Amino acid sequence: MVKKHTKLTALERELISVLLAQKTSIRAIARELKRSPGTISDEISRNSFKGHYVAVHAQAKTEKRSINARKRHPLKNRSVYSHVLKKLRMGWSPEQISGRLKFKKPNNPYWEISYECIYQYIYSEENILKTLWDFLPRKQKKRRKKYGRKAQRSKIPDRTSIHDRLAEIETRLTFGHWEGDSIESKNHQGGIHTEVERKTRLIMAQFIKDLTARETANKACQMFRDLPKQAKKSTTLDNGKEFTNHKQFGLPTYFCDPYSSWQRGTNENSNGLIRRYLPKKTDFSKFQQWELDDMINEINNRPRKCLGYRTSQEAFDEELKITNVRIQS
Repeated sequence: MVKKHTKLTALERELISVLLAQKTSIRAIARELKRSPGTISDEISRNSFKGHYVAVHAQAKTEKRSINARKRHPLKNRSVYSHVLKKLRMGWSPEQISGRLKFKKPNNPYWEISYECIYQYIYSEENILKTLWDFLPRKQKKRRKKYGRKAQRSKIPDRTSIHDRLAEIETRLTFGHWEGDSIESKNHQGGIHTEVERKTRLIMAQFIKDLTARETANKACQMFRDLPKQAKKSTTLDNGKEFTNHKQFGLPTYFCDPYSSWQRGTNENSNGLIRRYLPKKTDFSKFQQWELDDMINEINNRPRKCLGYRTSQEAFDEELKITNVRIQS
């Protein structure tokens, strides 16, 4: 009876080698080993060495082929590997890369990869010399916890507490509510005024030559000026002295509690994204507004986990379309 679904053993290969040396036919060898002639013919064709079948060499080739067949690309496959490296170099986090692939290619196992797999590849011992961690947002050789910073206390005239703002702002279900803050330049010489929309996480930013109340108010007015009314319903600020002219912003303003930056977590996170491009002790005077615009554009066009891996720009544009439809109707 011919054997089925079993691989040739090292002993069988030795017998094949001996029988071939005795000029035994393939069919005779097959009868001797109780194998099909096709199995014997394939074995000789695949594992011969320079026209001769040697048992030791045939067994080595088979074992090597078996090991290679079980090997898996470190990042699943070449396509995913190339995609991951490309996005890492663009500043995307492993979680953004993984989530965006699920969003763009749903139910496609070929393109599925977990962010943990990417992290393990980056921090694996064999890849240390590649310094792939340098592409990560925080550029850390080891994965560490993230800590926030506290706001400063300041007296603000006509200040409205965050506890008095509308309940709809807390839910993030309503479009048009923002959070604002300032990022200081080296030696406190100027800075950046930032605003982020709470629902879509879209960021707006403008360089400020001096972190004064007048300059900040002028920049804020400029940033909100061209937005439709439905897209600028309120903004929540910290207690910095540069916000004393908040009444000139052109929309209702609220202030978080002193030393409670977590109450403006969206803006704090957004400022952290900008700091990846402009770390602390960076002199902002060496940069022009168009360079900052490029940075913000890149951030706004990265996938966000909180948005189902849509980009902030995509989410913001969708809200504007919905707003226009409502106005027209």
